[in-house]
Amino acid sequence: MPEVHTGSYKEAILFLVTAGIVVPLFHRLRISPVLGFIGAGALLGPFGLGRLSEQYGWVSLFTIGNRTEIAHLAEFGVIFLMFMIGIELSWERLRTLRRLVFGLGSLQVICSALVIGAILFGLKVPLAGAVIVGIGLALSSTAVVLPVLAEQRRLNTPTGRASFAVLLFQDLAVAPALFAIAVLGRTDGANMGGALALALAQAAVALVLIVVAGRLALRPLFQLVARTKSTELFMAACLLVIVATALTAAASGLSMTLGAFVAGLLLAETEYRRAIEATIDPFKGLLLGVFFVSVGMNLDPAQLVAAPGAILGLSLALLLIKAVVVLMAAPALKIARPVALETALLLGPGGEFAFVLIGGAVATGLVPEEVGAAALIVTTVTMIMIPGLAALGRRIGQRAASRQLGRARAEPPPDRQQNRVIVAGYGRVGRQVGEMLARHKIPYLALDADAARVAEQRRLGNPVYFGDSANAELLRRCDIATARALVVTLDNPRAVEAVVAAARAERPDLTIVARARDARHATALYDLGVDDAVPETIEASLQLSEAVLVDVGVPMGLVIASIHERRDEYRAMLRRKETDTRPVFRARRTVGKHAEPREAPRDAKDGKETPVSRTA
Repeated sequence: MPEVHTGSYKEAILFLVTAGIVVPLFHRLRISPVLGFIGAGALLGPFGLGRLSEQYGWVSLFTIGNRTEIAHLAEFGVIFLMFMIGIELSWERLRTLRRLVFGLGSLQVICSALVIGAILFGLKVPLAGAVIVGIGLALSSTAVVLPVLAEQRRLNTPTGRASFAVLLFQDLAVAPALFAIAVLGRTDGANMGGALALALAQAAVALVLIVVAGRLALRPLFQLVARTKSTELFMAACLLVIVATALTAAASGLSMTLGAFVAGLLLAETEYRRAIEATIDPFKGLLLGVFFVSVGMNLDPAQLVAAPGAILGLSLALLLIKAVVVLMAAPALKIARPVALETALLLGPGGEFAFVLIGGAVATGLVPEEVGAAALIVTTVTMIMIPGLAALGRRIGQRAASRQLGRARAEPPPDRQQNRVIVAGYGRVGRQVGEMLARHKIPYLALDADAARVAEQRRLGNPVYFGDSANAELLRRCDIATARALVVTLDNPRAVEAVVAAARAERPDLTIVARARDARHATALYDLGVDDAVPETIEASLQLSEAVLVDVGVPMGLVIASIHERRDEYRAMLRRKETDTRPVFRARRTVGKHAEPREAPRDAKDGKETPVSRTA
């Protein structure tokens, strides 16, 4: 039996133990595990317990000494991260967030990189090094910011969407930056232009070959693997594609991460995208943990102790520069100030790709070693500060929102005007209704209970006022007595019913159109007295039907006529349900503070009223 050298497995065992302790502990403390991996790397690395291994031999059992092996695994962590970024990148997502991605994202990266690079160039850092360090420090941490927002359940808030959009643009910017470093690292100043042209041509040929081969081979490969219904074989195919594409790109003179990114883009177009994401995600998380451990291993606490003031000052300067850029760019993109403040603090710290870009530039000699070391220390320190900055940003944003709330409440009531439409709720649906009313030159005003949204829409010149649409006094101040109609666009079914009940009590003859969750909710709204209830599910099915009928060649006129006919059939059916079921519910029905009297059922044969039992 061959002899087993346990020392060969020491690093792997230490990392698995670290992962087993760090992930559950930090998850319980609601702190990103990334910070735990960095701290573990600093503790177990050569600048932590490794300093004591020469004096105390037994300490070496608890230190990571083989930095080369860890570096190789860490590189695969970044490769898997870039692959996941590529496969999660969809044209639909880019189209939806294009204003923030290519607007706020590009301004943040370009302006931050220019300011930081100019400062470094003024400090006698070579131009290429200043530019690379500027780009590296301009990037933020996707691996920490998004989990922090997810933990707070704020990914779908305006702050979450703005932060995600900027991080998405930063991820897109990494691939060309890595290519530029690879090209510059292989050229000298004498023949820069010729070498750059040759590298670009070689890279273009390699990318074309990878894309063509991927389009021809990837889908048939995964179809063949999927027919086996073998989870293990599917996993092996995923790993094969990532590693093979990364190595092919590296052999062509490109970076391995760029090859993995292209592979992700190609697989994002296939029907196997979701299955691949679920298969690769555990590998990505584990290997990224190795990457952050390697980051912590390069963190020398002695440097922090030797110059804490300088490192803290540089860290605060980085936060300030990036935050000011976001705050200055936000008004141009009509981003509310509370959202801009929170986003600025979340994106101010450095990110994981700074280690990739700056570390690669130091290895190729483009960035002086002392400049690169200082930049990486600043990046690490600021990444550790992200959870605290997120909490601070949320508190500042809440204070700013409260000030906007005060301003919104102090907004003077709307001018008295007759024959005006009232829109209850001015979110996504309400804005669309308002835009259509304005297009047809029909006067309207909108009510919304979100102070930040009201303040933002007031700045845009829209007639939006703060308040609860179910408040009868507020409806009177909005001249509901002379209003032309009321449109209720709120997404909360109970809130919609409360507004309808309050409005119907004020104006029995008012035309009320309300948004309904589904057919059952629409029936309940008809029971409350709305003139039209628009169920989201039914309208979505009608729009899909219209699109497919037009696409298969049915004339537009016939399609529109049939869709209107079907919509009338649905409306009649829902009204009939309301009429048929009303006699059944004989108990008093209460909505908010408004109660409806019981209604006596009618005999099924002659329609006469029958007495209601006392026990009913």
